[in-house]
Amino acid sequence: MRIVVQRVRQAKVTVEGRITGQIGPGLLVLAGFAPTDTTPVLDWMARKLVQMRIFSDEEGKMNRSVLDIAGEVLVVSQFTLLADARKGNRPSYTEAAPPPIAIPLYEQFVQLVAAQLGRSVATGEFGADMQVELLNDGPVTIVLDKGNE
Repeated sequence: MRIVVQRVRQAKVTVEGRITGQIGPGLLVLAGFAPTDTTPVLDWMARKLVQMRIFSDEEGKMNRSVLDIAGEVLVVSQFTLLADARKGNRPSYTEAAPPPIAIPLYEQFVQLVAAQLGRSVATGEFGADMQVELLNDGPVTIVLDKGNE
């Protein structure tokens, strides 16, 4: 599993002109899943995401989590995060989980993040052509990978 975490002032996802998810200050999370991802991997990522201290405290140091600031989370599925572009000019997506595997992983991850956060999580729409708008704060962008070690 790979996620790209962006600290945002606001973010929203639109599909065919309708907003599917929208947040104020918090985290925009782009999430890609591998066929080998398991519940412990998803759980680790959800806990790491919610507890990661990337928001500033009174002294301007990144010392607060999204929990600490009562921020929101928007999770968007993005299979292209698992792209392999080492050969040629066209990336391969064979490392990404196919929809029958990825959809339940995505839904479980969203539920785990919501449980860690203590409230609902905004989402995109799996498999849709989405437009993602964000106002990156910082900018702060972090990539997290977790496999089945």
